[in-house]
Amino acid sequence: MPTAYLALTLAGALSVLLAYFPVKREPLTGPSFFIAWLPLEVSVQLIVGEALLAVVFGVFGAFDAVAGWIGLGAAAVTSLGLAGLAAVGYRAQGVVGAALAELDPPYRVAELPVARAWARWWRVFRAAPLRPHAIQAVHDIDYAGDGRRMHRLDVFRPRGVDLVGAPVMVYFHGGAWILGDKREQGKPMLYELVSRGWVCVAVNYRLSPKATWPDHVVDCKRAIAWVKEHIAAYGGDPSFVAVSGGSAGGHLSSLVALSAGDPTWQPGFEEADTSVQACTPFYGVYDMTGDPSTSGRYGPSLKHLLERRVMKVRIADERELFEQASPTYRVHREAPPFFVFHGRNDTLVPVADARHFVAALRRVSASPVAYAELPKAEHAFDVLASPRSRATTAGVAAFLEALRAAEGWSGTDGPGGVDPTASGDVPARPH
Repeated sequence: MPTAYLALTLAGALSVLLAYFPVKREPLTGPSFFIAWLPLEVSVQLIVGEALLAVVFGVFGAFDAVAGWIGLGAAAVTSLGLAGLAAVGYRAQGVVGAALAELDPPYRVAELPVARAWARWWRVFRAAPLRPHAIQAVHDIDYAGDGRRMHRLDVFRPRGVDLVGAPVMVYFHGGAWILGDKREQGKPMLYELVSRGWVCVAVNYRLSPKATWPDHVVDCKRAIAWVKEHIAAYGGDPSFVAVSGGSAGGHLSSLVALSAGDPTWQPGFEEADTSVQACTPFYGVYDMTGDPSTSGRYGPSLKHLLERRVMKVRIADERELFEQASPTYRVHREAPPFFVFHGRNDTLVPVADARHFVAALRRVSASPVAYAELPKAEHAFDVLASPRSRATTAGVAAFLEALRAAEGWSGTDGPGGVDPTASGDVPARPH
């Protein structure tokens, strides 16, 4: 029992060590991320877990030998490290607020709004972003009309309330373009926005290796076209649509935002409106060329993934294809407003990629560009309902609502928002 306790506490100590000092060299970047992710996002819960573990093992005699006491010392040091990570997570609100404060009027936001969906402390402690009963979900709408499982989306809206021209958020999941599902990611942000009177949409798209680029972005743009045509039936305003996503979804949402109306990626729906009014990508891949100074900084794995499973051609043979698929190479003056989020300790997508993309946007775009680089944050920091995701969610809401206000929209006082005196439901499928 003492040896087992020592082994568990040393494993916990290793995870916290990697949270502070991640390995940024392939092939160890993936294992480093997976080991360190939980300590970064549920630090307080793990401190409680360390205490409970000590009590349970103590009851069964873990401290009858020296190994048990060494384990207890390791647990104490680990808990101190976790407390430090928790403090950094809670300070994310200041980082996000500072990013917003750097914007020029009329988009300046002095402080982050109170996040309604996070008003109770136990929601953050629970961590799992469970859908509240007050949010209605309409699942598996076929946005392409072909009956394929990968061409489905979910719509989330306030339950029992009539919406009139509510703003819309469309979310694309991550998963390296080869895995993932609309049910898995982005829920803290989507549920929070719905609680503010938004309509939110989570989208599935075709995945590699069955799909070959540009199938992925074609599907995302087709989903935007569906939203523009049908979202009014769910209370949404098709004239104010924002897009977001994490990792591969951050890449796809950025590319959608920068390529409105591109007929190359709209086969069969070339005339459809696929423009969006804002983009808030999380830890996205913005340079698909594998440039060693940006997306390939940690090694060649991205290049190999794209060549073998996603693009299915070599960069050396079709470099233009990879550049066209890179948001960094597609920035232009008419780009919509962006708020880019990235973790400074991201071991899967180098933070240099985000910095380079933001710099390119700021050089060219006439729209506001905000950037929050979160200390100690790893990849996928917004999946759980953590203090860090609470801060980024509040930042997204502040940014988008300030943008709407600058354009003459002000929630329930303008054309969009919730009518609190009305009630009703929406059809399960658009008519």
